[in-house]
Amino acid sequence: MQREEKQLEASLDALLNQVADLKNSLGSFIYKLENEYDRLTWPSVLDSFALLSGQLNTLNKVLKHEKTPLFRNQVIIPLVLSPDRDEDLMRQTEGRVPVFSHEVVPDHLRTKPDPEVEEQEKQLTTDAARIGADAAQKQIQSLNKMCSNLLEKISKEERESESGGLRPNKQTFNPADTNALVAAVAFGKGLSNWRPSGSSGPGQPGQPGAGTILAGASGLQQVQMAGAPSQQQPMLSGVQMAQSGQPGKADGVKP
Repeated sequence: MQREEKQLEASLDALLNQVADLKNSLGSFIYKLENEYDRLTWPSVLDSFALLSGQLNTLNKVLKHEKTPLFRNQVIIPLVLSPDRDEDLMRQTEGRVPVFSHEVVPDHLRTKPDPEVEEQEKQLTTDAARIGADAAQKQIQSLNKMCSNLLEKISKEERESESGGLRPNKQTFNPADTNALVAAVAFGKGLSNWRPSGSSGPGQPGQPGAGTILAGASGLQQVQMAGAPSQQQPMLSGVQMAQSGQPGKADGVKP
């Protein structure tokens, strides 16, 4: 008798350790879901599920071990029931059960489901028994077909998203045209040196850029005169007089 009691205590200690590990892992996972959901990734969720699954399997192995006694054969009888607060019970249950009274004992020492749950389970069993084998097989095939179609759609979406990420973006501009535009704006490449009729020729010796600058100025005056003839006509006359007085130079225009 004493040997069986020691074996029962050892089994209970091992069972409590496994349940404590499972509770800690479950609490950590719930904390991540509630407080770190914005940084939570799917691989991390899968790792948490794998850890919980492994701990549940270990707990089942402990329960099914040959040295573990059948806990269902053990009878628990409450010796003292009191509506007063029990600090020792609070510490052992981590604050979940403050008192061990007539109100909480049926819930904590229940060996059967709640009456409502038991009734629902009985109803589901009755409904399942009414379905024939052929009808059940058809429903199973229909469900498998729906699951297969759903998995196929999910796989197709994943392949399309991966191929879309690897596919280069369609080019919406011509690099040659862009380079030509930049060269024309920055360096004047490709622009023609157009001179209006009546402009003077090259400048004096030693001032090679005067004629070119004057031609550019004459062209500028010509364009401005076309836009506003009443305002730009005196300026154009002044430039032409300067040209006739000293070919190759203009007052206010330096090489």
